[in-house]
Amino acid sequence: MPARRPADPLPGIVPTLAELVALRRVAQSRRPAQPGRHGASGQAPSPQRGRGMEYAESREYARGDDARHVDWRLTARSGRMHTKLFQAERERLTLVVADTAPALYFGTRVRFKSVQAARAGAVAAWAAVGEGDRVAALRGSSTQPAVRPAGGTRGALRVLDALARWYARPPDDDAGLADALARARRLLKPGSRLVVLAEAGSLDGVGDATWAALSLHHDATVVLVDDPLERAPPPQRLPMLAGGQRLDPDLGDPAQRRRWDEAFSNAAGQAVARLRARGIRVGLLSTDAPSQSWLLPVSGGGRP
Repeated sequence: MPARRPADPLPGIVPTLAELVALRRVAQSRRPAQPGRHGASGQAPSPQRGRGMEYAESREYARGDDARHVDWRLTARSGRMHTKLFQAERERLTLVVADTAPALYFGTRVRFKSVQAARAGAVAAWAAVGEGDRVAALRGSSTQPAVRPAGGTRGALRVLDALARWYARPPDDDAGLADALARARRLLKPGSRLVVLAEAGSLDGVGDATWAALSLHHDATVVLVDDPLERAPPPQRLPMLAGGQRLDPDLGDPAQRRRWDEAFSNAAGQAVARLRARGIRVGLLSTDAPSQSWLLPVSGGGRP
């Protein structure tokens, strides 16, 4: 008698490594590979100009340039605004930070927010290795170590395996997004790329100074995952379970509808405005959207 196969995870509820691996093609088709940046040991300069550690040259200021990189001495001498360019490191680090708050393990359309977060992280990892970056990942935890940086397919697969495990079920040791970002700041070097997978409510515990510091030294993006029900619930009673308790809000009642909007729709809009004001790129990603759809609006050179 053949051995019984274990039950497959329910699609959209638990992320699988296979689906995260399958996102490689769509992720790397959005960001063209830049050959020659991966494979050498150590950190060597490349011809690419970007946000790195070593000054390369100055040129006349162009619309969209970061005002923090203005070359004030050359500007004063020439009478025209100039901005500094920096040598990018050959093996830049892309760090994926995973928010594992309980509110992510929920969804009403296509997939849970946790599954969509795992998929967005996979897109980020594949796009990064396609550009020659080393990739790493971590979450807020007192017991779970970070996935150490590595390049190429091996590095991406290690990150994907961690995302599949972290987003399979709510962890017992979630220490919050603020803890995860504190750990991230100890790992990141100037010029690194940071991708944070989160839901809007988790941002409340992170101070503005943290976001400003991350934006100052790194290429930082926050992917905010939400569910269509949170943005536009039906105007009726909506029975649900939350924290083991049964709730039955009547969203046809104006007062209860306002409280719902403040907790979800308004909170998301405020989070976007707050992050952009601190120089953080923001990608919005619904559970029913293609998992790579956040990538194009936040890629490229412009700040939000």
